[in-house]
Amino acid sequence: MTDFVPEEVPVRPAATVMLIDDRPDLQVFMMERHANTVFAGGMWVFPGGAVDHQDDASYYSTIATHRTDSEASALMDLESGGLAYFMAAIRETFEEAGILLALHQHDERPLSLNAENLTRFEQYRYQLNAGDIDLKSILEQESLLADVGQMHYIARWITPLGSPRRFDARFFISCIPSEQVPIHDNGELVNSTWMSPHEILEKFEREEMALMSPTLRMVRNLAAFDSAEQVIQAVEKNPLDEQARVHRDSGVIVMPGEPGYDDALTEVENGWVRLRPQPL
Repeated sequence: MTDFVPEEVPVRPAATVMLIDDRPDLQVFMMERHANTVFAGGMWVFPGGAVDHQDDASYYSTIATHRTDSEASALMDLESGGLAYFMAAIRETFEEAGILLALHQHDERPLSLNAENLTRFEQYRYQLNAGDIDLKSILEQESLLADVGQMHYIARWITPLGSPRRFDARFFISCIPSEQVPIHDNGELVNSTWMSPHEILEKFEREEMALMSPTLRMVRNLAAFDSAEQVIQAVEKNPLDEQARVHRDSGVIVMPGEPGYDDALTEVENGWVRLRPQPL
């Protein structure tokens, strides 16, 4: 018996980022949520969270690069406000994983976190998580631009009815900056690691990793690629959305072209995915 009314749970906008790298094989950064968290406790996830008021596109009109709000919104078939999802993804990635997707204003060189500035940015991260500073202030103080162009929109998933928290989550993918090292926040996130998509799928099958169904589906799609460069080349083409469905017998999320898709269920999971190999 639940202590909430499922039909009354609000659906909040959210954003999450798949950080990828060749190490030397294609790998994605995964984090394990604390078992006692209300949403997705004990699950392995990508960095991400709800869109906040500080992510509003109007705050970032002069310090976000490569995409205007109109351009970001068009990518997601929104009338406006698309840039807020990108900014939420950047903020949450810094809060949860310590990775800041940003460029120096004067030469658009990617931010490097090294012995010279690492302590200062660790303090920014602590303040941001505590609510004592916002991301815009950090960027302005450090003369940085939010590197919106580094991120590519690849999917949308809406939490099904019945969860105590529901999200309309936009998924992005990005290569990790070469001179930054991710680490979980040791609060909501208790563990983190780089893993190949195939290793994740194997651990899931052995019940050694718990994944939400959209996360699992995104890992399956990522497994179709051989390198991070191949991934970025494919998603830069902004392919059309493909609607996810649920296999009638297995309950597994399936995509067009996979067995059982034609008569699969459409009312169980609401997802639209663009992450897939593209013709050359």
